[in-house]
Amino acid sequence: MAHLDGCHCGGEGRQNSILYSILKNDGQSVQRAPGTPRLAVSTQACACGSKRKVSLRSPHTTCKAASAVLVKTLKFVKNVPCFRELPVHEQHVLVRSGWAPLLVLGMAQDRVDFETCEAPEPSMLQRILTGGHGRQDGQQGQSHAGHVALSDVQGMKMFLSKCWVLDISTKEYAYLKGAVLFNPDVEGLQCQRYIQGLQSEAHQALNEYVKMIHRGDTTRFAKLFIALSMLRSINANVVASLFFKPVIGAVNMEELLLQMFYGR
Repeated sequence: MAHLDGCHCGGEGRQNSILYSILKNDGQSVQRAPGTPRLAVSTQACACGSKRKVSLRSPHTTCKAASAVLVKTLKFVKNVPCFRELPVHEQHVLVRSGWAPLLVLGMAQDRVDFETCEAPEPSMLQRILTGGHGRQDGQQGQSHAGHVALSDVQGMKMFLSKCWVLDISTKEYAYLKGAVLFNPDVEGLQCQRYIQGLQSEAHQALNEYVKMIHRGDTTRFAKLFIALSMLRSINANVVASLFFKPVIGAVNMEELLLQMFYGR
């Protein structure tokens, strides 16, 4: 793998890099299955959604589908030339911060839907017998059980529904992935200006593509941008708890991602 020794904040020599690299990977994207039903989801979250807990109705089936999307997502990222040219530290930061929204975006592209059911609350006797271990680390307890807040699931469902209503094309998904991947607002970046330039190129390329393909729809780019903004509320801990922890247990997702990404 090629790495650059220094930072690219100067922004030199990256003309059309994101446009070329993302389009190059466009052919590797998986087309969505025809005839996949669309899910109508209310845009108004339940008032008690932050308290009610839910879990996957079919965890093994859904986790398998989510894992397949994650593998394809990481493969997409690895095949973006301007990403491979970043220093290793920058790659790690971007992968750790972007894997969850990229996964949900990939699920939208592959039309991966999922159903949840209300998670039963532990009885008073269970709480006494377990000694309240779940209270020691709320996130660990939640991730072990695979239970997440209904409001978090509603947010993901609304995003999926928005994408399916827009009927986003393969190339549009590729540009959206580029915009999500190159996030300059992530803490710990050393090449923030360069990353910001790559994200701007992704936005510009998406805008130009939409104008060329959807000439009669002057609002499509804004709608795509709104859908993209919905990914900001996606919590990586929730995604890991819902789609992976019910099957693989309390594994360190960051270590798993790096192993999958670099084959360690």
